[in-house]
Amino acid sequence: MAREESSATPWRTTGERIDALIAASGSGGASARERSEELVRLVSDFYGAGLERLLGLVHEQGRLDDDVLAALAADELVAGVLLVHGLHPYGVETRVEQALESVRPYLGSHGGDVELLTVTDEGTVRLRLLGSCDGCPSSSVTLKLAVQGAVEAAAPEITSIEVETPADEDAGAAGPLVPVDSLFARLHAEHGTAGDGASWEVVPELSGLESGAVARVGVGAMQMVACRVGTDLFAFEDRCARCERPFEGATLARRLGGRSGDAILRCAGCRAHYDVRRAGVCLDGDPVHLTPLPLLSDGASVSVSVPAAVAP
Repeated sequence: MAREESSATPWRTTGERIDALIAASGSGGASARERSEELVRLVSDFYGAGLERLLGLVHEQGRLDDDVLAALAADELVAGVLLVHGLHPYGVETRVEQALESVRPYLGSHGGDVELLTVTDEGTVRLRLLGSCDGCPSSSVTLKLAVQGAVEAAAPEITSIEVETPADEDAGAAGPLVPVDSLFARLHAEHGTAGDGASWEVVPELSGLESGAVARVGVGAMQMVACRVGTDLFAFEDRCARCERPFEGATLARRLGGRSGDAILRCAGCRAHYDVRRAGVCLDGDPVHLTPLPLLSDGASVSVSVPAAVAP
C-alpha cells in the first residue's frame, strides 16, 4: 500500500510554496524581497548547522554506522535535506551509481543499460549508454532523458552530463547529449518516422504549456499527459501505472530540498507520485513506472512519437 501524505506536512510541495512566497514578497519592493530571501537563508543555515552538529554527536557516540548512513540516504526527505546542506553521507560518485541502478530496470525493459565511466574533478559525469531498443532513435532519446534526470536528482552539484552511445563509438566520437532540435531535423529529413512503425505528430497544445502546468491531450486515438518543468517538456501515456486510471486532476510539485527543476507528478486518484525526470518512476515503493513518450521540438512546434497501433 502506498504511503499516505499527511495534509499537515505536505513536504513535497514545500519548496514550491517557499518560492511562491518569496516571489509574492517582491510586490513590496526590492527591499522586501531581499529581506525574505535573507530570512530563508538564515533559517536554512540555522537548521543546517543543527543537523551537522546532530550528525557529529551521533558519530561521537559510535552510532553513525553503515546501516544508519544507508537508512539516512534511503529516505527521500532526509536525503534531500542533507543534500541541500552538503551533509549527504555518500559522495557524488556513489550517488550517481545509485541513481543509475534505480533506472536500470526501466532501461532493461527497453533493451538498454548504462555504465558510469567517470566523474571528473570539474563535475562532469561521463556515461556510456548500451543498447537503445534495437536502434530506435526516439527510444534512445527517452533512455538518455531517464538517465539524465536520475543523475541530476541524485547529484545536483554536477556541472554537465556526457553520454556515449554505441552509435557514437561507430562514428569515432563521444560527446554530450544530442541537441533535441538537431535530432528533430535529422529524423524528419532522413526518416520521416519515429521508428518501429511509429510516427511523429505535431501537438499544438504543448507549445504554449506553461512551466508547472499539466495537460491531458488527445493525439489521434492516443491520450497523453504532458507537463512542463522550466523549459523542459515531458509526456507520458495518460494512465497511472498503479491505479490504471487517467491523470484527471493530476498536479505537478517539487520535492522538499530539491532544486527548482525537480518535478513530481501526482495522481489525483490513488495519490501515487512519479518522478517525471526519471522516466516516470514511482516514488512510493511500487516497482512500476509510467510509459514515457518521446518529444521533439524544432523551436516552433512540438511533436510526439505516436505508436503505430494508435497513430491516426
